Amino acid sequence: LEQPYSRDMVCSMLGLQKQHKQRCVALEEQLVELVILAMERSEADNSAPDTEEITNTHWLWLHLSSQLIYFVLFQFASFPNIVMALHSKLAGRDLRKGRDHLMWVLLQFISGSIQRNPLNNFLPMLKLYDLLYPEKEPLQVPDVNKPLCTHQMAITCIWIHLLKKAQTDQVNIQRPIPHTLKVHHDYLQHLVLPNNANLCMGSDYRIALLCNAYSTNTEFFNRPMQALVDTILGSQKGPQQTPVPPLLNNAALANGPTTPLSMSILDSLTVHSKMSLIHAIVTHVIKLAQAKSNMALSLAPALVETYSRLLVYTEIESLGIKGFISQLLPTVFKSHAWGILYTLLEMFSYRMHHIQPHYRVQLLSHLHNLAAVPQTNQTQLHLCVESTALRLITGLGSAEVQPQLSRFMGEPKTLVSAESEELNRALVLTIARSMHVTGTGSDPLSGSWCKELLNTIMQNTPHNWANHTLQSFPPVLNEFFQQNSVPKANKQQLKKAVEEEYRNWASMNNENDIIAHFSVPGTPSLFLCLLWKMIMETDRISPIAYKILERIGARALSSHLRNFCDYIVFEFVATGEGQVVNKCVDAINSMVWKYNIITIDRLVLCLVLRTQEGNEAQVCFFIIQLLLLKAAEFRSRVQEFVKENSPEHWKQSNWHEKHLAFHRKYPEKFAPEGVLEQTGGASSPYQSLPVYFGNVCLRFLPVCDIMIHRYLELPPVSKSLEILLDHLGCLYKFHDRPVTYLYNTLHYYERNLRDRPALKRRLVSAVLSSLKDIRAPGWSLSEPYTGYMSDPALTWEPDLDYYIQLVRRIVDTMAGTAHFPATDWRFNEFPNPAAHALYMTCVELMAVPVTPNIVGTCLLDVIAKGYTVIPSTQIQLWVNSVGLLMAALPDSYWLTLHDRLLQVVACPQLATWPYFNSPFQMFNFDVTHNCLLENRFSYTLATAHAMWHHAGIGQIATVPQFVKEKLSVAIKTEEQFLFLCHLVGPFLQRLNTERPRSIVEITATLYQLLEQVDKNVTHLIHIDSICDLLYHIKYMFVGDSMRADIEGIIRRLRPALQMRLRFIAHLNIDEITEPRPDTPTR
Repeated sequence: LEQPYSRDMVCSMLGLQKQHKQRCVALEEQLVELVILAMERSEADNSAPDTEEITNTHWLWLHLSSQLIYFVLFQFASFPNIVMALHSKLAGRDLRKGRDHLMWVLLQFISGSIQRNPLNNFLPMLKLYDLLYPEKEPLQVPDVNKPLCTHQMAITCIWIHLLKKAQTDQVNIQRPIPHTLKVHHDYLQHLVLPNNANLCMGSDYRIALLCNAYSTNTEFFNRPMQALVDTILGSQKGPQQTPVPPLLNNAALANGPTTPLSMSILDSLTVHSKMSLIHAIVTHVIKLAQAKSNMALSLAPALVETYSRLLVYTEIESLGIKGFISQLLPTVFKSHAWGILYTLLEMFSYRMHHIQPHYRVQLLSHLHNLAAVPQTNQTQLHLCVESTALRLITGLGSAEVQPQLSRFMGEPKTLVSAESEELNRALVLTIARSMHVTGTGSDPLSGSWCKELLNTIMQNTPHNWANHTLQSFPPVLNEFFQQNSVPKANKQQLKKAVEEEYRNWASMNNENDIIAHFSVPGTPSLFLCLLWKMIMETDRISPIAYKILERIGARALSSHLRNFCDYIVFEFVATGEGQVVNKCVDAINSMVWKYNIITIDRLVLCLVLRTQEGNEAQVCFFIIQLLLLKAAEFRSRVQEFVKENSPEHWKQSNWHEKHLAFHRKYPEKFAPEGVLEQTGGASSPYQSLPVYFGNVCLRFLPVCDIMIHRYLELPPVSKSLEILLDHLGCLYKFHDRPVTYLYNTLHYYERNLRDRPALKRRLVSAVLSSLKDIRAPGWSLSEPYTGYMSDPALTWEPDLDYYIQLVRRIVDTMAGTAHFPATDWRFNEFPNPAAHALYMTCVELMAVPVTPNIVGTCLLDVIAKGYTVIPSTQIQLWVNSVGLLMAALPDSYWLTLHDRLLQVVACPQLATWPYFNSPFQMFNFDVTHNCLLENRFSYTLATAHAMWHHAGIGQIATVPQFVKEKLSVAIKTEEQFLFLCHLVGPFLQRLNTERPRSIVEITATLYQLLEQVDKNVTHLIHIDSICDLLYHIKYMFVGDSMRADIEGIIRRLRPALQMRLRFIAHLNIDEITEPRPDTPTR
């Protein structure tokens, strides 16, 4: 509950569903405990009360208000009960420092729900007030220039809401505003008077105070709320923001105010006020979209930026992101308000964080529908739709892919692009990465969920993959593409077709004939190849070409681009080295930067996703390097953008100003040069739409992600990759998930990178160093790794202490001790500190210059050998953290656990039991830990259980096979068999739920091993416990389904076992045979 973004997890653990309003007492108690914890932390907080520095305690209170609203709103917890429980827990304890924060949390719920609930539900507040505010003298009005004032006056706001409710319900609560709050109350009453004409948004928090106090009183609420809305919509009131001179032919133009409401203002508003504000914004946007007065009508930048900030508040989800996806976007689309649609898609791409996956997949399916509509065949809008879809596809988390995409299995077309091969390939790569990371790509059963999806992809956009890419695919996908291979295009034929079309071009004189010939549907998609040849030969483009491009349209131009990419690779291979190559690249660069025919991001995306093998693949990567680095255009844009801008948009008030400055220096035209002079009207496919957030650098980032992966698959081009990282790595400053990207890359390409430590270091350094100017020191890598990264000559093999420190960092973070600088998690790639610590540590462990098995062994040794330096009370937290890490690393790391289990099972102590204590005591974690007994067995079991508990089903599914093929060979004694039972027993339930087949396998192995032990051992000491477990498996999991397999084994066991197991094998007592003479003695 204390972790941000834990709501869904909590509901799933407690089985809570919104539609069933069931009160959960345990949840209520835990919420109260959490509030008390926050009160204690506030009491211990030594920072001055009016300090500007934001502490971790501040974030805890902010998070608490969100949790409380959600759980009480859906009636999983009762508000009066919580308030009474807080009163009884706080009585007799002198916790005062956090009282204002507590009242702020309670005000959030009260203001939003008091109108719909009886007054009696809220009267326990009066008792809490009496306890926490014992002062006799009035409290002074706090400094309204500081956001803290909204917390300090929260108790007065609560009184105002209670009195308003009493007045509405005509109830007398017998208590006027207390004397202690009189000065606060008078101040607010004076501010809200109608004659207070200068009610406009300044830099202080007076408007927020009024909204919070009077949100249930429409008579007083409308004016302060209108003042907020006017600030971002623009009106005659309030200070005018100076208009910016227009840019000719530039899409980065906007009208209206450009300074958004700051996060501190939004954080200072109650949820009730935020809901009114977001409602006003959405209503305004819909009205504007439906007005249709001007097709390219634009929203005020301040409004869009403020709207995107409001969408981070999970407590207003239904009006927020849910309204955005299911109401606002469809309405804007229906109204054909393309300018507004463009802005909203940009906002989604560059401003939204922590959007639940089902909303993202829903938007992806909207976008595929949108791409088929004729009006979106407009160059700029088509590019935006494709870029947004690419971000959505590549941004899916590995654990999200299967659950989310499976929801559309009946209708796979909604997730697959009808004609964009690039988007469909990106989807295949995302599925491959997801299967690899979750360990579900090895057996056909796990991979069957996406069969229909892949078939649909192959119907819409049939394609092949290069061998070096297929080698990294999980077996299931590899096999699918081997079986469904597509005939390869003939490069010689392509070259001949281009030559022929070029001759046609040269020989035709009539303009109408030329336009008709080259733009008629069904003509080979070779027009970009012709333009390239034209530039190569004449250094210019004929004006007729522009008319043909306009006829072809943005959507159809994609297939021309694919042919063009194949063609230039073929030409380069044939041309060889030297001046000709430079001239070829210059001609392509002219198409991008001089004539604006294609954009660099689409061109590179298309190039990296073509199917090139061997030498051709290397040439293709060489072309990409030249395109990005030879000419200065792209490099200079990247350098300028990175130097002048910060990705921390939520802290900025002048993003729009900087954005315009960049677009002034580097205007981006979405129409071929020469067309703008001729057309540019509203009906033109080149009509300009306002750009608020994007630019070529940001659009290139998801392309860069895919490009790096392609380079990693082909070792000969490593040098090229290093050069690209040196020049373009700085762009990762603006990546929305830099650590996740590194984690996925190092995990997926673990085999490719295993013997290339220098490249791993280069990659980690390029991505994380790009953030050093904007992140506080110590936010990512440990000091030893930072030292290794900064000295290329260093060869480093870390000792056990290094691994202990890394695990300690996770343990402390999960226990609430801050190891990383305080962060606003609402805008972070990770939902909370523990997730950040885990994935950051995994990245570091995968990038350490030693082999995976050494890292895996050292992690196991953190518990097995390092327990001497672990505080005794924390040992379970440490075991849990090691399990978490192992489960999140590639199999080459966690398979060391199998080796360790094999060593333990085969050790001499389990072969001949030397202890006074029984195996049940020696395998028991608490007993061995608390009594300081030999802990090798119990700690190994605990570590295995921790790892398997966190592991995905793909990893767990390997256990039955491991037991059957490896462990079973070593198991000869009763103690070894009991160790195995302790090992697999706790996971039978999970295997049964997630992979029933595995239960059958493990049960069969247990019986076979019991027979093996029975033959080898004279006396079975724990015969009853063993039989109890086998009966448990029968009655809980397998029933009689395995009787045929088991009966023969049971008949071969000693009579004592046959007697006990006779109800499993359905034996009569007279069938039980005598012991066999060949049993060896022990």
